[in-house]
Amino acid sequence: MTSLLQSYSYLHPSAVRESAAGRTLALETSGGATPAGEAAHPRFFSGFLTAPTAAAAALLAVADVAATRYHRPTASASLDPVVTADGDRLRMESFSGCCGVYARFDVLAPGLDGDDVGHGTTNVDINLPLRRALAGLGGLDPLQLTVGPEELEVSTFDGRFVEKRVPLPERWLRGFAEAQVLAAGFALRAEVPAAEAATVLRALPRPGAAGRTTRWLVPAGRTLRPASRPVPGAVCLPGPDRLSALRQVLRHATTLRIYAPDLAEGHVTASAWELGLPGMRLTLLLSQDAARGFSGEGGVLYDLAGGPAADDANLVSVLLAWEPRIEVSELSRLADLPPERVRAALTVLGTSGQIGYDLAEEAYFHRRLPYSAGAVETRNPRLRGARALVADGAVRVDGALTRVGRGDRVHLVRADDTGGLSCTCLWWAKYRGGRGPCTHVLAARMVRDETAEAAL
Repeated sequence: MTSLLQSYSYLHPSAVRESAAGRTLALETSGGATPAGEAAHPRFFSGFLTAPTAAAAALLAVADVAATRYHRPTASASLDPVVTADGDRLRMESFSGCCGVYARFDVLAPGLDGDDVGHGTTNVDINLPLRRALAGLGGLDPLQLTVGPEELEVSTFDGRFVEKRVPLPERWLRGFAEAQVLAAGFALRAEVPAAEAATVLRALPRPGAAGRTTRWLVPAGRTLRPASRPVPGAVCLPGPDRLSALRQVLRHATTLRIYAPDLAEGHVTASAWELGLPGMRLTLLLSQDAARGFSGEGGVLYDLAGGPAADDANLVSVLLAWEPRIEVSELSRLADLPPERVRAALTVLGTSGQIGYDLAEEAYFHRRLPYSAGAVETRNPRLRGARALVADGAVRVDGALTRVGRGDRVHLVRADDTGGLSCTCLWWAKYRGGRGPCTHVLAARMVRDETAEAAL
């Protein structure tokens, strides 16, 4: 997997600072996007956290996910979380080193007491001393939070700035795109008081321990009952050790909500685990398997291949303004587009990190990642391969069958009565569409759609 060398430049290291006025959690920002344009060190908030110890534990959980590789653990650099301010809340996001766990900490309006929240997206410095300080925070004393430098006029010419250079894998960007597509297809499957769920979650294996096999939990009244196999109503827990980051937050939680796709019983699926906190939420989204990162799911490919989606995305993008809730119906009205085309446009925007999905509110939200997005085809080799096959004239439609390829490397793509496509290639035999379309199905869909449009 290719990587970019991303430079994070901070005026000071983030820290918990003590003063006569009390404690301050000062999160330093790197370059980011704001409504006024790019800013070297944007300032998004200054005020107090209404539940400081819970907030510190949740922020540490997001940092722990960024510093952990759950599949084949190795020593790797910790990437700094992405923070988005959208007027009434702060969102802090990260991926694990293996890209199989997505973490998001939402500090909502009731969790903040201070100035208005700004608008924009940036990275924040999460260093080892800060992590130690967060782990040691306790008591009922108030905790001030600043996101951005205290004094914007401070320059870096005195040499006090902090610079990190870390490999930024493209799979983070692809992970953001795929995670929101997956989450948008989830439904609430269980909700129990956190105290009832704590016993089950604390019994789960820790990272690196045995027990990586998929487990199942059955909602039973106001608690969760472990199951060794799928039974009616069970929720899939793939790679249970990957929920370990929730342990340190459980004592502050009020509820546990579990989201998953509404598929046939017994299917191993991705799932999302959300802890409700006072004025806040912490969500972990787990990929379908511990050895499977979000970046290769392929859920965005059909929308990327569609003809009008790219143009629609340009139109929809001008209507976004770091909104905390993006309603498809409202965008559909403003853009004068059908809802399905708006959803496809949001998928396209997600490939450059502009869109996320909030399960609790069943709505999308806007962010702008502070690094270069690059070309969509570069990050999606199946899409690039499908376009090459179409351009080469190697896709031939014959009724329900489509022959894709040339010479001895021809695969048959078959359309069923519902319009669904399947292929004779090894990729399709292995995943059966579970990781998005193969290159041949994608190429066949492009040509079949073009043929159908030309016939109108």
